[in-house]
Amino acid sequence: MLDYLIIKPGSLGDVIHSLPVAAAIKRAHPDSTLGWIVDDRWAPLLESNPHIDRTAVFPRTRFRGLLGGPKSLPWLLGLNAMQAHECLDLQGLLRSAIMAKMSRSQKVRGLSDAREGAPLFYNSTTKINARAHAVDRYLAILNTLGISRPENLEFPLPDSPLPVGTPASPFIVLHPYSRGEGKSLSSEAIRAFCEVCLPVSVVLAGVGTSPENLPANVTDLTGKTSLAEMVSLLRKAAFVVSVDSGPMHIAAAVNPNLLSVHTWSDPRHVGPYSPEAWIWQGGTIRHQDLEAKEMPAAKSPSVKDATEMAKHVLSCLKA
Repeated sequence: MLDYLIIKPGSLGDVIHSLPVAAAIKRAHPDSTLGWIVDDRWAPLLESNPHIDRTAVFPRTRFRGLLGGPKSLPWLLGLNAMQAHECLDLQGLLRSAIMAKMSRSQKVRGLSDAREGAPLFYNSTTKINARAHAVDRYLAILNTLGISRPENLEFPLPDSPLPVGTPASPFIVLHPYSRGEGKSLSSEAIRAFCEVCLPVSVVLAGVGTSPENLPANVTDLTGKTSLAEMVSLLRKAAFVVSVDSGPMHIAAAVNPNLLSVHTWSDPRHVGPYSPEAWIWQGGTIRHQDLEAKEMPAAKSPSVKDATEMAKHVLSCLKA
């Protein structure tokens, strides 16, 4: 039997945000065993994590559709191999609560923002500030376990070779794509950013459609990196510019030189969890401030804004 089980299948950013919980538990109880239930898409993030002893991979895409429930039953029955003394449902949905129940763990704990009836499966619920950053919301569950919040948070992520074609350092990574509506940079903004950065190398990375007629300083790795390679690319970059997305949260965990681009999303709640990071929002660039009282009005970056971002990054690199 495991001592602790974390249920946090996804999303990508949420898995990153939950890493300090596992680290804090193992630092407080080094001899304990800890498991994690994770979406198969994000499982590579937990490979070689020194705080995680066992993982159960949730094949989410295989269980979609009307027949998803019956198909998932054998997998759910197999979760009793993840039985733990303490099960922490950080996902807070009916699906994750059922996973907790099927693990047959002795105690199931969740957070007060859980929904879809998930709290009905909990032995205890931790009160949280729903408007706090995700990292702080997840760390609140440590109080229920009698574990103090650590002063230094740990975000261990795997190290792998850089993707083929990565230019020699120094290079800037531009991650301009997001599934969220209105978050991605336009082709014109991408092109303008890269042109201003000449002759410094810019690596275009992520999942999306890259613009045509990119300048000669661009290495286009759009759609050509694995998740592990993306981690290494963001870690080795001299600077990262990313829209609000999972890879942005990876960058915040591995690289202090980050500019996070926010259109309508609130960086106090879903931005980079790093005071060293920069935020672009509403046409201005400032350091991240989780305690900020007001946010600029939502705005999509124009070509002029992309030009100012590039100038800011170059000035940081020269400093």
